[in-house]
Amino acid sequence: MEENSESSAPPRREITDNTGVSGTEDVLRRQILAERIKNQTQKLKKDVVQQLSSELEQLLQDFVTEVEHLGHNGDANDNYTSFPSKAEKRRHTGELPDKVFHLRRSMLTELFEISHIRTIYHIFVAILIVFSLNTFVYDLVNEGRLNLDFGLMKWTLGKFPKVMALWVCMTLSTLVIVYPTFYYWVANRTPGPVNKTDMFALGLFVLYQIAFIVLPNHYIMEHQIPPASAVIITTEQVRLIMKVHAFVRENIPKVLASNKKDDGDVDKKTNLCPDFSKYLYFLFAPTLVYRDSYPRTKTIRWNYVVTNFAQVLACLLYTYYIFERFCVPVFNNFNKDHVTPKALLLSVFGCMLPGTLVLFIAFFAILHSWLNAFAEMLRFGDRMFYKDWWNSTTFANYYRTWNIVVHDWLYTYIYKDFHRLLGPRNRAGAMALVFLISAVVHEYILTVCFSFFYPVLFVMFMGAGFTFIFVTDKGVSRSWNVFLWVALFIGNGLLMCLYSMEWYARINCPVNTDTFLDYIIPRSWTCMI
Repeated sequence: MEENSESSAPPRREITDNTGVSGTEDVLRRQILAERIKNQTQKLKKDVVQQLSSELEQLLQDFVTEVEHLGHNGDANDNYTSFPSKAEKRRHTGELPDKVFHLRRSMLTELFEISHIRTIYHIFVAILIVFSLNTFVYDLVNEGRLNLDFGLMKWTLGKFPKVMALWVCMTLSTLVIVYPTFYYWVANRTPGPVNKTDMFALGLFVLYQIAFIVLPNHYIMEHQIPPASAVIITTEQVRLIMKVHAFVRENIPKVLASNKKDDGDVDKKTNLCPDFSKYLYFLFAPTLVYRDSYPRTKTIRWNYVVTNFAQVLACLLYTYYIFERFCVPVFNNFNKDHVTPKALLLSVFGCMLPGTLVLFIAFFAILHSWLNAFAEMLRFGDRMFYKDWWNSTTFANYYRTWNIVVHDWLYTYIYKDFHRLLGPRNRAGAMALVFLISAVVHEYILTVCFSFFYPVLFVMFMGAGFTFIFVTDKGVSRSWNVFLWVALFIGNGLLMCLYSMEWYARINCPVNTDTFLDYIIPRSWTCMI
């Protein structure tokens, strides 16, 4: 019976597939395969998300670019026309992009359309009115009359006819020397590689630039031009030097690359030199980068021009009150009393607020009001003379957005040229050279203005200013914006305090030596009265 029961039971066997693999191994293999599919799916999901993110970012960037090309179509009087220029994309060549001009308004012009920002502008106007009332009441109480002679302003802007005479001479020299000489060189040079004639022409150009620096300085010292008037001369001097360099630098490569088949055709050769009207327009246009044409507006709003010039005069009055009330009373008696480290420290902190206020006023007067007034008169379409530098979280972004007019020149004619010479790997070297040139020029203007060499700005520019670029390079938190503003307040306080101390030290302290050393040794360090 037992044998029958065993024979009737189904035989026990291990389940196998047609490949001979056991069921346990099959389950394990299926689990491994499922895990692989899951991993591949997650990886594919990550790649797709990254690709979509990249493409979306590119689409948004292209959209912003197209909006900038379209200009501000919301302008009530439709003052802007289209300009069909587009930025060239050079991703694969490694070459740095060129400056491209678009039709666009200044950032503050747009922000002032917001009522909240407009109120901040009204607050500054109210402060100016309070400053004026403060001065009037002070004069009435102490002197019994209104003192409206503005003696400090008259003195610092004195000898204005001599200033204008020198400005006319400098401007005429760029018109009757630079352009005719360049035209003559284009019409008479022998096509082909650089030759001795080209080197001789380059030498003449360098000599002209040197004379353009030396002769106005001699004029300033000979006629003892006061500080503000000297600033007008030196800034115009630097502006014209940069303009001339931009014109020559942009057009020389076109001449050198001209076709050799046009050797004897004078008309074709002279066509390589831009028309005089283009050169003349560039000399007065609010840009330092030369182009044969720029985006232009349709009409001139003369009421807008008058408003901007009125704002420049108001800013000049604003600056006068700041120096009259905050600077002169503090430093007028410098070195007549004993100067202690405590007094020096208090003076530095006392100058931080007025010094930064002067920075705001200078920015608004020059980079917004003055440039917008000239842009409107010349129908110059690209009004992006600055960006939102006040929102910067890094010093690199601050330097790029504070003064776009000068930044574009430094980028186009200094940084890009040395980037080609030194190679892409020496980016820091090219950037350091840009900072060095900028620091030297700023210090040169102050040296000529004050008639003494006291390189505080140069040291701060090349020291703290250059170092902070790398310190704040990765700054993404808004707290870095607080750090930037604290640094600006401290820096402006130091500049205003130290230069004021040196100025009044040279007034109140006797001359130790009548030599060049007295010109470069700070009198505030040696005066012991």
